[in-house]
Amino acid sequence: MQTLQTMDIQAISHTDPQYPDRLLALYDPPSPLYIYGEAALLKMPMIAIVGSRMPSAEGVKNALYFARALSKAGFLILSGMARGIDGAAHRGALSLGEGHRTVAVCGTGLDITYPREHQLLADSIGRRGLLLSELAPGVGPRPSHFPRRNRIIAALSLGVLVIEAAEKSGSLITARLATELGREVFALPGSLYNPLSSGCHQLIQQGAKLTQHPQDVLDELSIYLKTSFKAT
Repeated sequence: MQTLQTMDIQAISHTDPQYPDRLLALYDPPSPLYIYGEAALLKMPMIAIVGSRMPSAEGVKNALYFARALSKAGFLILSGMARGIDGAAHRGALSLGEGHRTVAVCGTGLDITYPREHQLLADSIGRRGLLLSELAPGVGPRPSHFPRRNRIIAALSLGVLVIEAAEKSGSLITARLATELGREVFALPGSLYNPLSSGCHQLIQQGAKLTQHPQDVLDELSIYLKTSFKAT
């Protein structure tokens, strides 16, 4: 990524016209919100795709598949740029080429890429999408940053799709926060013998929509493609 001196990082407060209204559902909406990239994307309908940092090959395949299908349908793919499912979701949207964007909520300042191996991915998102964080430039990764990042993902999204998650996965935090905010939660079922399916099964038991195809998500949320959430 570019250095802090050459990056065009914007800081927007909750009173700024560019500030996404959906974040105001939080009791502690981030202000300022630091953004880098295409600010108009903040007004688009977003679907969050999250999951394990150490997914199976099938999990990665599913993340790519759902990200591409939902992006083609008109949703903006949102995730946290973590290893595994997050990275696959971002790459799935970007792989469709021009006109398909993705948004990454970072657990660091925007001049720092974490994890480091996602440097090229962060560059691509910055050029063809949007990076955002509540953390000022220069702030590095800390364990406490990532649960707080998850609340932003949950609030920005219309729904959260969980693909492979263990019982104590951070993805379950995002799903729980989404439920508390009135967002839809979707979960892919898996093998009883795969520990990465146990978190998804737990979510389904708690009321998340069992999801096997992108159409399952579209059936719940496609109405938003006809509303004012589209970019202006």
